[in-house]
Amino acid sequence: MIMQDSLSNCRFCCVVSKANGEDPIGSAPTYEHWLALEMGLPWTEKRFQQNPVLRRAIALIEKLIFEHGIKIRGQLLVPDSEYSRPDYTRVLYYRQPAKLFAKFEKHEFIIPDSEVGSFVMALLETLLHSPTVLPDWEQYRQQTSQIRELMVCTDGNVDVACARFGYPIYRKLRSEFAVASSGQLRVWRCSHFGGHQFAPTLIDLPYGHYWGHLQPEILELLVWRNGSVKGLYPFYRGWAGLSKFEQIVEREIWMQEGWEWLNYHKSGQVMAMDEVNQDSANIRIDFTTTDGSMRSAYEARVELSGFVMTAWNSADEQPLEEVKQYRVSRLVKVT
Repeated sequence: MIMQDSLSNCRFCCVVSKANGEDPIGSAPTYEHWLALEMGLPWTEKRFQQNPVLRRAIALIEKLIFEHGIKIRGQLLVPDSEYSRPDYTRVLYYRQPAKLFAKFEKHEFIIPDSEVGSFVMALLETLLHSPTVLPDWEQYRQQTSQIRELMVCTDGNVDVACARFGYPIYRKLRSEFAVASSGQLRVWRCSHFGGHQFAPTLIDLPYGHYWGHLQPEILELLVWRNGSVKGLYPFYRGWAGLSKFEQIVEREIWMQEGWEWLNYHKSGQVMAMDEVNQDSANIRIDFTTTDGSMRSAYEARVELSGFVMTAWNSADEQPLEEVKQYRVSRLVKVT
């Protein structure tokens, strides 16, 4: 049954999605690079166009994507009174370190505001020409590889559901979990990264996991990993290191392997695809254990399991659309 929000006439897309049983798995965008930087609110289209740094960065990111096929995501972070420094901008850059990997490689810099434009452009240019990360800017590098970053979408400019449902999750994570982490976890409000019908949603870096339809009661399991991984099954959108059908399979493997799976180096491959409707696929996930002592793989088949109705956006009157749902019909571990 589709529920109406009691506070307004708006029919939130995430409420519709969750009520109708839409599975978020396979909805995580696939990236090889992330570039996230602090920028105060508001984040409006007009401000983006008037900001010369952002305007040039967006143009270069589009060039990297559409002309060079580089999978990169730009992200904005709301400055934090505890984390941030006046007159400086934090820049977080993550990249895929190898074909088989467990975490994205993290690089953090705190740049004077007067130099942040030059830094961002230099960083983006290196993606075209060099595997190194800006040796000329070493004085601004921060040694924070041990810190886990949770980025919660609270950006209502794209869809009001992200602000309405994302902010309470952000506040709980920021005020309770980040404080209790002894400096090992930071929680950010961030700009939109897709999938607002799964709000509240977040990215967990450096792991590259996407989460959606979050509820306060599952945050302890998500952050501290102190219980059965199966409790996270309905909230997992997928891992950014894999494509859609690979993500669907990877969730099933994770449920079998448990928490240690997060540290295994892995990669995915679509072995065969239904050419007509692309409703089924044969998938292979290769992996090595953390210490490299075992190399193995899973082979699986993903098939269409049915349809549900969902809303792509929040609005007073929003037509529903049919979306496909999938299941793993076969999963075999091979050597």
